[in-house]
Amino acid sequence: MSRLGQTQQAFKSTRIEIKAFLRRQQWKEALIFFCFILLAFGFWLLQSLQQEYEIDIKIPVKYKNVPPDISFTELPPEAITVKVKDKGSVLLNYSFGRSFAPIEANMKTLPAKTGKLVISQNEIESDIKKQLIATTSLLNFEPQHIHVAYSKRAQKEIPVVFKGTVQTIAGFKMSDDISIVPHSINVYASDVVLDTLKEIKTVYTEIKKGNKTITRTVQLEKISGVTLEPTSVTVTIPIEEYTEKTLEIPVICTDLPHHYTLRTFPSTVKVSCSVPLSRFKDISADDFEIRIAFADLEQNASGTLALQLSKKPNGINAITISPDRIEFILEQTK
Repeated sequence: MSRLGQTQQAFKSTRIEIKAFLRRQQWKEALIFFCFILLAFGFWLLQSLQQEYEIDIKIPVKYKNVPPDISFTELPPEAITVKVKDKGSVLLNYSFGRSFAPIEANMKTLPAKTGKLVISQNEIESDIKKQLIATTSLLNFEPQHIHVAYSKRAQKEIPVVFKGTVQTIAGFKMSDDISIVPHSINVYASDVVLDTLKEIKTVYTEIKKGNKTITRTVQLEKISGVTLEPTSVTVTIPIEEYTEKTLEIPVICTDLPHHYTLRTFPSTVKVSCSVPLSRFKDISADDFEIRIAFADLEQNASGTLALQLSKKPNGINAITISPDRIEFILEQTK
């Protein structure tokens, strides 16, 4: 017999055994018993849900329009614990199906310069009852009132710096500095804390395989006891495709006395650099300078001098000078 035939025969035998088991008298009796158990549980559950119970529910507290230049001297409560009484069926709705709107503490409506945030017991009770079903009894709630003191904080403008890494694909580079808008933000804290803050960092941001300019809204790192305004900045990372450009630059000595003659070998050198494609046509030899000082020539006995660029355009990278040393002859004329 093939393997498939054996499998089909085994399946058929198992099905016959299951049918025989289900036809047994003991199984039928057990099934009837479990049905009665289930029915009894249903009646008990319905009866239980008609009885009254007490439960605790939590209603959040939301603080709106809190001025950035104040700080609470103690942590205000984040929720009100409410004890209610009602039928079990209603309480199930509170526990699983019903969400509660937060009790709002709007600091815009408070009297100016009181130094205290106060929400009375009557206000809290009124907000709670608005959200309860008519049959529900409000037994108690804690805290009975909200009474939190606050104090004025100092303000300082602090620059924002980008925190993260920028990786580009081959042939692409950052063409300029990272731009952050706003560059500085208002920071509110105690004088002691403000004295220690020199910069505000963005959250760590990682850029991978960059091949174009990227602009993102980035959140600022949170600092305990400090309020930032705004809490996010716009970061622009300029990324462009780069190519190589080679230019011939003359070697000049601007402070050479008139009774001296300078001969350099070679008189011009090649400067190779990596430039953005968008600026390739704009970069010329006039943007570079190689100046040597007469004092360096006069004190040099070897007749060779190392070269360095004295002027180069911004955003140009990977600059090389070839050759990077020249030979010279300094002659004094009559």
